[in-house]
Amino acid sequence: MERPIVRSRLLLGRVAEPATADDLPIAHDLLDTLAAHAQTCAGMAANMIGQNKRIIVFADGNRRTAMLNPQIIRREGPYQTQEGCLSLDGLRPTTRYRKITVTWQDLDLREHTKAFQGFVAQVIQHEVDHCEGIVI
Repeated sequence: MERPIVRSRLLLGRVAEPATADDLPIAHDLLDTLAAHAQTCAGMAANMIGQNKRIIVFADGNRRTAMLNPQIIRREGPYQTQEGCLSLDGLRPTTRYRKITVTWQDLDLREHTKAFQGFVAQVIQHEVDHCEGIVI
């Protein structure tokens, strides 16, 4: 189900709690909400729909992926960029990494580790920041 977008910096600035099997409906709502905002948004975190759980979703072409409890375990190639956010107005400067390696659980709670690069890596980093309570 599509959920309203949270714009409160106070709520967005909280560190997310680990996700469990009980939180799978949140991941599905997050995927639906991302689909509804596909023209203006490439990724979302659960706190953007008012749920303080460590869940992110992102689009990679036509494919949408959910990650529960994502952790970036490796970063390579820092660069400076500017990013926007569906929850906030305007662009803000930030440092990102060209290549990252992430561990996470999928919707079946299976563990994965994978390297990402380019724009998808940038989106994942932005959403993991949301999980850490980092608002740029």
